[in-house]
Amino acid sequence: MFDADQIKQLKRLIGDQVEAGRAELDKLVEQARAIASGVKVIKPRAATSVALMASDGGNNKVAFNPFYLQVVRVVDSSGKELCLEVVSPISDIDELGRRQFHEDGSPRTALGKMMRGLGVNSLRELSPMMSGKSSSWVLVFRDLCEWATLYDLICHRDYAVDTLIVRDGLLRSKIFSGDLFVRMGEQMYEAIERIKREDRRRVWLVGLAKKTQVLEYYRLAISLSGVLNNGAACFVKVPTPMLDQAYRWEEYTRDVRDDAPGEKPKFNFGSMYFVRFGPHSGDPIWTVDLMSRQDSEAQAIFGYLQADAVAGFPIPLYPNCIQQADSFSRVADLDLDIIEDQLVDAIREQVGDEKAPVIDALRLASDVAARRYE
Repeated sequence: MFDADQIKQLKRLIGDQVEAGRAELDKLVEQARAIASGVKVIKPRAATSVALMASDGGNNKVAFNPFYLQVVRVVDSSGKELCLEVVSPISDIDELGRRQFHEDGSPRTALGKMMRGLGVNSLRELSPMMSGKSSSWVLVFRDLCEWATLYDLICHRDYAVDTLIVRDGLLRSKIFSGDLFVRMGEQMYEAIERIKREDRRRVWLVGLAKKTQVLEYYRLAISLSGVLNNGAACFVKVPTPMLDQAYRWEEYTRDVRDDAPGEKPKFNFGSMYFVRFGPHSGDPIWTVDLMSRQDSEAQAIFGYLQADAVAGFPIPLYPNCIQQADSFSRVADLDLDIIEDQLVDAIREQVGDEKAPVIDALRLASDVAARRYE
């Protein structure tokens, strides 16, 4: 522990650093104040909301060394399962890619439909991270499946009512090769326009993140400036200077409609906003991406989201549709036990009846240890 003299020294050193950074804080506060004129009050509306979400990595990992499985499951807010895959770091990536198609070459899964739409024939073409050089490719595959179900939901489904589709996460990604991500976004927007034209239905796409680099960077400045303290639910678009200050990659922040010289956007087809769904200054602020080509409909979109967020539980003032999808998509408790049992049974079959008791003994030993120290 620090003694009394060390605490005094720490206090002085910390104070010196904060004083040196005061000019930077003042600069951020001025930037935050500059967006005050763009703050708009949300007018609540009613709509059907659907959310997509892949289960968190910590909830769907099953291991019995050296065997390790990643269960990829994407479920919407009504509990409908849209994708289910089981992969392992030792899985054959090429075979996994072929599994997305029927023998006649037609897409079998949502991922296969997205690959066909983007003109790629293998997972290695779709993402440079699917090379197999790192075991983390299984997590990239999970993200690709989530984007694929989102793509399928928009490009290959019919809608009887106007619908707001909500993704848990921003409309930005660095896992796709070249400009494939932006091309995917363009195809989804074309499908949205076709639905509007042919079916007379409106479909909106939104990505919402609990934490982002830009919000964490400006959170103190926003609070000190009070730009959102207007006594109502509100939103404001994040200006380019703020994005440039917080993010290093230009192609991650530039709008798809930006024709200025420089690196074209490859990892983004969204427009970023700060949103507070509650009326009080202490209510949480979230970062939301609208599809950039739907910017003009921000007021309607946030009205629908706000109506859903008011009913949010257990996280207050956070869209309930995302929380429902999260609850349905989790692979835990009894589901996880079932998967673990299936893994152990498969291993027992591989080693044969003679060695099966060894597997049972190891499983029992690990269970006892886990329960002893829970």
